[in-house]
Amino acid sequence: MKQFLNPEGVPKPTGWTQVVSSRPGRMIFVSGQGGASTDGRLPEDFASQARNTFENIRRCLTAAGAKFEDIVKINYYLTDLANTAELRRVRADYVNQSAPPASTLVQAGLVGKGMLLEVEAIAMVRE
Repeated sequence: MKQFLNPEGVPKPTGWTQVVSSRPGRMIFVSGQGGASTDGRLPEDFASQARNTFENIRRCLTAAGAKFEDIVKINYYLTDLANTAELRRVRADYVNQSAPPASTLVQAGLVGKGMLLEVEAIAMVRE
């Protein structure tokens, strides 16, 4: 259903791929998820927010009948590029490190006070 590609002549990335080709299926769009826990509390530290963010994404994917393996595109929004290494450490527990294509963007601020990270994803599952 999907194929992850790093074309020759394009720099090979670490932790994501350059291209995903996906055949017809059901697309799932997960809106930006932040690091609040199930009780609505937002931890102050980046690692806890990142874990909560990925757990929130897991719950969203599960509700739609998908898994992390079904993600074909993911975007990370950080308030501080210095948190990138910690994001990668936490992400490794959830997202296949050879895929999917990803973008990391630094934002001056996120919508929720104290938010350090927001992640949105697109997944594709077979019908």
